[in-house]
Amino acid sequence: MMGPVDEKIDLESDEEIPFSSTPVIGKVHTFDSESTHIYPRAAFSYSRILKQIRMGPVSSIYTVVFKAKINMLLPFGPLAILLHYLTGKHGWVFFFSLLGITPLAERLGYATEQLAFYTGPTVGGLLNATFGNATEMIISIYALKNGMIRVVQQSLLGSILSNMMLVLGCSFFIGGIIHHKKVQVFNKAAAVVNSGLLLMAVMGIMFPAVLHFTHTEVHVGKSELSLSRFSSCVMLIAYASYLFFQLKFQNNLYNPIEEEGGNDEGDSDEEEAPEITQWEAIGWLAILTTWVSVLSGYLVNAIQGASQSWNMPVAFISVILLPIVGNAAEHGSAIMFAMKDKLDITLGVAIGSSTQISMFVIPFCVVVGWFMGQPMDLNFQLFETATLFITVLVVAFMLQEGTSNYFKGLMLILGYLIVAASFFVHVDVADDDN
Repeated sequence: MMGPVDEKIDLESDEEIPFSSTPVIGKVHTFDSESTHIYPRAAFSYSRILKQIRMGPVSSIYTVVFKAKINMLLPFGPLAILLHYLTGKHGWVFFFSLLGITPLAERLGYATEQLAFYTGPTVGGLLNATFGNATEMIISIYALKNGMIRVVQQSLLGSILSNMMLVLGCSFFIGGIIHHKKVQVFNKAAAVVNSGLLLMAVMGIMFPAVLHFTHTEVHVGKSELSLSRFSSCVMLIAYASYLFFQLKFQNNLYNPIEEEGGNDEGDSDEEEAPEITQWEAIGWLAILTTWVSVLSGYLVNAIQGASQSWNMPVAFISVILLPIVGNAAEHGSAIMFAMKDKLDITLGVAIGSSTQISMFVIPFCVVVGWFMGQPMDLNFQLFETATLFITVLVVAFMLQEGTSNYFKGLMLILGYLIVAASFFVHVDVADDDN
């Protein structure tokens, strides 16, 4: 049956291939290009259908929802909500909420990585930090409405500590093990600027605490709050200026470092291609962030009950356990980028998220509490402020060389274990005041 057709193709193929309608056809096998010449309209429609199937809504749902094995934990989210209304056992609600948020956080990292194909590493890291911190902002506003000021302060402080030590440490450690034959490098310009912003945030948080504990306020109970609100406005202006500086004027300073002899890497980068479109990635980021925020609300409501049932301090849950879950999106995506030797995006996720929380989310919550009539201030108590100050110094020294290896990651992880143990034996004196 195919004999005459084959002979006809052999006679006509040499003359007709140059007149092919698409340049891609010339790169495929001879039989494909010749059969396309015989049935041009059918082949065009077929390739168009394949492209729509490959990058369509159905494929997007399969890729994001069903493809990853970790999504087997997704049913634990609705189960936590059911347990909240049916049994009221806060310990189980807290535990199942943790399990339900884990796959959502991993998918958030995946959607952000897909969006980074279209936006580049600088904007991609900024978007990841923004979507990752949306959960903390929603939890903070919800807690502020209920007057839970210490929960807001401790959870935001824990997010900064978790991002700077645990997330960055795990990324350096795993990335260093996978790429142990070379030294991973990143652009020092972004690291230095972020370290400076973190130190400025420490300064803004430290002065209200020092003013309070040295009893040198002009108006007792009022000067501390007024200073916190003024410093918050200044920090918001500084962060807005940083974004404008980063995205408009000095974008070239934050480009990934070109390594010598990177032909193989260039080839591997060319082989990578986005699996979903840009608008699909944006849509999935919005959907996943909303669902994470819903589960986070039930998580916060179960903190007190979980503390009683597990015999665990509320401060430890707020500073250590809750931020680990809230930062799961940054954790998964930062490690994923480090494994692919994209440390510039890893730093944009981990350190960028810490900078955004300290310079934007915390001052934003102070201003929102101001309008709500809540006395939210920057006095995070002496123990928490000292922990933040030492952590920022340690991380700043780790980043000053512009290189990464598994030993630096291990030191950051071990340092975070010391911080976690400290909060496990720490009694929050401010609990009596609230």
